[in-house]
Amino acid sequence: MFKYQIIAKDIQEKIENGQFKAGEQLPQESEMCKHYNASRITIREAMNQLVLQGLIIKRRGSGTFVKNIADDMQNKDSFPKSSQFSGFTKDRANFKVSSDIHNLSVVNPPLEVAEQLKISPNSFTYYICRTRLIDNKPVVVEYTYMPIDVISGVTLDTLKGSIYDYIEHTLKLKIKSAHRTARASMPTEEERKWLNITDEDFVPIFEVEQIAYLDDGRIFEYSKSRHRADFFELKSVSVR
Repeated sequence: MFKYQIIAKDIQEKIENGQFKAGEQLPQESEMCKHYNASRITIREAMNQLVLQGLIIKRRGSGTFVKNIADDMQNKDSFPKSSQFSGFTKDRANFKVSSDIHNLSVVNPPLEVAEQLKISPNSFTYYICRTRLIDNKPVVVEYTYMPIDVISGVTLDTLKGSIYDYIEHTLKLKIKSAHRTARASMPTEEERKWLNITDEDFVPIFEVEQIAYLDDGRIFEYSKSRHRADFFELKSVSVR
């Protein structure tokens, strides 16, 4: 292993065992150089590797901080980095993408959602429920919570297009990363209706639970996407 990889692995282990806690600022670059007897270039390479793994975030003018990653989203052996993170609409640019909007409201998030978003249950979030269609075929139901003090101005017109496009081009925020858990499930009666799942073509649901981050480390989304299993393919690359 190169020295920067050894340093990155040591810091990763300290994050995993709680020596460096979520939201905590890491030592300054000069301190890292002295502690690891390494050059600034080597320390920067180590930090860049940890950024790619989604473990830390660099804040211009402030320093480097440990990301607030949900404990049950961590894998002590590898950290998934998905290639499917440009948004549903952009990922399917060659198809006609549309949405059936079932709910757009401002709510106090359920306790378990507030914990994932790292906010108070008394805070306000957008709650969005919609079915996404590809060439008029329903393929996924999305349940999304977004803190309104991070993401503002969401309207029904916003939901008819790409929320991620709105975040990056209208709000001028930079989406950085996401941490996901995938699992198989069975559709509810409501989801069977929305996804047009009949008794004859009954298929299970592939659920993707996601926590998404901006480049400044703020969590901007907690969501569950419930896909028809026969219309979904998950692609990912694992980084050690």
